[in-house]
Amino acid sequence: MAGIHITDIESAINYWRSREPSPDGVALPAPTRALAEVYALLVYYHETEADAATMPPKALAAWMAWYESTPDTPCIAICSTSQGDDLCKGCGRTFEEVQRWPEMGPVAKRATWRRITLEASAWRFNKYAERAAEGPVATESLSKE
Repeated sequence: MAGIHITDIESAINYWRSREPSPDGVALPAPTRALAEVYALLVYYHETEADAATMPPKALAAWMAWYESTPDTPCIAICSTSQGDDLCKGCGRTFEEVQRWPEMGPVAKRATWRRITLEASAWRFNKYAERAAEGPVATESLSKE
């Protein structure tokens, strides 16, 4: 089975830290503690991924709760794979990833998200990211043209 990258474990820990803060600044609530144990083992063994199949059930459940709070798809509704591209210019997924997305599990989807984020070559990460950063004024001026 695919692995859950350490950066996703970190994100899940931060999600739970903000959702259920430590009551005394020392003790960790159960979901954070479960994820922190997995994170600590990854660091100790110099690993970058946790095996989802052997992950403790409480840690996996905490990770899944975080996963449910993330966007499901990187699609920005500009799909060039429908035009014959092997790699979508809009989201960065391969043709196969676009086709199989509905049947992919959470771990495989996050692995795809990680790859396209690291590559950062899709329009999702440049052209349209810049427009979003410009704010509503730029969007209004574009719609008037």
